[in-house]
Amino acid sequence: MFLLPVYPSADYLILAMLACGAVALDRWLGEPERWHPLVGFGRIANDLSNRFNPVASQPNISQRVAGLFAWIIAVLPISYFAFLLAQSNVGWLVHGYLLYFALGHKSLRQHALAVYSALKNNNLQQAQLAASYMVSRDKEAIEPVSATLESVLENGSDGVFAALFWFLVAGGPGALLYRLANTLDAMWGYKTSQYYYFGWAAARLDDVLNYIPARLTALTYALLGSTKKALHAWRTQAKQWDSPNAGPVMSAGAGALDVALGGRARYHGVWHERPALGTDKQATLEDIPRALRLVSAGLYSWLAIAALIGAIAYA
Repeated sequence: MFLLPVYPSADYLILAMLACGAVALDRWLGEPERWHPLVGFGRIANDLSNRFNPVASQPNISQRVAGLFAWIIAVLPISYFAFLLAQSNVGWLVHGYLLYFALGHKSLRQHALAVYSALKNNNLQQAQLAASYMVSRDKEAIEPVSATLESVLENGSDGVFAALFWFLVAGGPGALLYRLANTLDAMWGYKTSQYYYFGWAAARLDDVLNYIPARLTALTYALLGSTKKALHAWRTQAKQWDSPNAGPVMSAGAGALDVALGGRARYHGVWHERPALGTDKQATLEDIPRALRLVSAGLYSWLAIAALIGAIAYA
């Protein structure tokens, strides 16, 4: 059946075990290096963008409607097909694989540790290059430590906790739908002349899907780090950030790590003054593995809680 909070109690425990298996598979294999499904999905998204938004000269409302229609075409048929597969005789295997596909835990670690390794070897240019794969800033202007910390905290929410949240709510198809929606936000959600209106639906729908997971992630960071500083940063700084979901996650994460994040950053040749996040303590190289441990500890805590709930429901 399609997993929702009304499925039989025995399924809760199975669902938690499948989540553990998917996390273990991601830890072992990581994202596919060849034939990654998101590469094909990205081509579909580009084709839809070219077809429905060839120029940004249409009326604003037309671009918004076209963007919503393109989002529906890109996300819903694939998600519905996954739903049908999940009803088959190998349905539980499908659920587990779809969560594995939606997770990006190992990939996040690999990208962050590439920056860490380069800085350990005093190779600033290599560190900036590695960090540029994680953030959309101008490579030569990246401060690699703070950029990597921000990416670990935010992508920990987007690529780990939100995917797991939607799996626990709606099974593998839910995790897949979330991952596809999040990918479209990354591709279409820019405030540029081409995507400002066309990408509106992708950005807003991603905000909706991430609203609860982002706040659970922020709470997770707070409970597993410097709790008082994290909660204070969340309460006083989150609303200053442009994104309604990144604000709580990054402010709480910075406070949990007891570091200062935010501040100036250059995007496409233009400097932006972003609000300060966290505390007054300057981030150092060793804060990168600390941030990765914070995300990992949160992930394993979620799995343990899911397994406990499953065991209680099954009893």
